[in-house]
Amino acid sequence: MMTFQQIVLASHNAGKLKELQAMLGDTVQLRSIGEFSSVEPEETGLSFVENAILKARNAARISGMPALADDSGLAVDFLGGAPGIYSARYADGKGDAANNAKLLDVLKDVPQEQRGAQFVCVLALVRHADDPLPILCEGLWHGRILSEASGEHGFGYDPLFWVPERNCSSAELSPADKNQISHRARAMSLLRQRLGLA
Repeated sequence: MMTFQQIVLASHNAGKLKELQAMLGDTVQLRSIGEFSSVEPEETGLSFVENAILKARNAARISGMPALADDSGLAVDFLGGAPGIYSARYADGKGDAANNAKLLDVLKDVPQEQRGAQFVCVLALVRHADDPLPILCEGLWHGRILSEASGEHGFGYDPLFWVPERNCSSAELSPADKNQISHRARAMSLLRQRLGLA
């Protein structure tokens, strides 16, 4: 079992840092890669796993610390898993509203029963930049894509993602409830088990 007091998170996103720290608990302190560098690595991988490892290795190399990276996105069944690793850049980097508008347009004639989707999260933890055995934890959150946005919480595709077990959109969940059942929560639960924190 590996023990860590501090891990650098390969993200400049303060919201993600706070969310993951809450899920991880107070046994391990997460620090932002922003303390060490403002440069984002180019995500050249062709899968969530490849990009998560790439980001974790980069953060470990820059900080000299163990590093955790998260690569997440939305995979729509009808679109063969798209937007997938390109979820954040689906509408050419124009932001969440543009991404959502593009997805709604692409799916406008697709019936409800064919709008299945899942949020995907892969967490990669490396002890050092050249770690030959990264810890990989995956979380999937199954739902479907709505025909119009609903809800005010969350970010990204949350307003379009219907959560069957709660009978509402992801954006209608409270942050605390979302942190119990989301793809990121499921991946983090596995990571906690691997680190002996569960």
